Amino acid sequence: MTAKIRPSKGAPYARILGVGGYRPTRVVPNEEILKHIDSSDEWIRSRSGIATRHWAGPEETVAAMSVEAAGKAIADAGLRPEQIGAVIVSTVSHFHQTPAVATEIAHRIGAGKPAAFDISAGCAGFGYGLTLAKGMVVEGSAEYVVVIGVERLSDLTDLEDRATAFLFGDGAGAVIVGPSKEPAIGPTVWGSEGDKSGTIKQTVGWDEYRTTPVPGGNGPEVRQALEEIRFPAITQEGQAVFRWAVFEMAKVAQQALDEAGIGADELDVFIPHQANMRIIDSMVKTLKLPDTVTVARDVETTGNTSAASIPLAMERLLATGAAKSGDTALVIGFGAGLVYAATVVTLP
Repeated sequence: MTAKIRPSKGAPYARILGVGGYRPTRVVPNEEILKHIDSSDEWIRSRSGIATRHWAGPEETVAAMSVEAAGKAIADAGLRPEQIGAVIVSTVSHFHQTPAVATEIAHRIGAGKPAAFDISAGCAGFGYGLTLAKGMVVEGSAEYVVVIGVERLSDLTDLEDRATAFLFGDGAGAVIVGPSKEPAIGPTVWGSEGDKSGTIKQTVGWDEYRTTPVPGGNGPEVRQALEEIRFPAITQEGQAVFRWAVFEMAKVAQQALDEAGIGADELDVFIPHQANMRIIDSMVKTLKLPDTVTVARDVETTGNTSAASIPLAMERLLATGAAKSGDTALVIGFGAGLVYAATVVTLP
């Protein structure tokens, strides 16, 4: 006789129940970046829309920022930490292969013994985590899931690279995903284009960096000088990434709207990955979003925080009243890999 596996008993649907964010206390204006590169404030603003960004101090670690953001999200959802059944952390700037930083975060927020793991999906990481959390809630393996996007990209910034020195910031954003009686997280349109993986990458790994010969030898003075400009660093082919984001990601965003059965005129909020103001504006134009749609432009004061950018922008829109609970929002993340993820959600 063949045994029958008992079906899962999850929720019919899932939704975002709460959101929280953490921005480091140190604000870095363009003027500070200009100490290291030959450029101008006007050029940086015109190319990226960025005026300031936040850089983490020694105590503002990936784990510490995540704990702050997750705690706010749990409180915003009206939950207790021990109700959390899973912790998902998306980051590319936690430099320990193991253990996952999610396990430390789970312990520090008082979540008990939840499932806890990290994912690496670059700037699309929040969308990947949100999709996994939705599946957990519907499948029944966790009732409430914390999804965290967190980065310390200042640790991966080459201060002398004119193309990227001004782009990156630090911070953490978190949401709580839990049960819903009606659809509130739409189908995810996600994927990757590995043939373009070299357009955004880290120069070398830490171990390779430490053992690779450099001009002048591998003496401590040379190594210290290199470490002061923060190698290994993120590099990118700016024009190639820009074209891909503007033309291809607008198609993905439209597909996410179509999959959710939402028209542009029914949308309340657009929260794209905060990579570049010109990319955001171009996507708005291509998608033909009406003026009634609130568009997140958090990049101006937060910079590109990769996996943290969407939840941080969401948190700010809700905190300032630019968006409200129950609004329908299109979110899309895209970046290194090249990977992407887009979906339509109901804001908490």
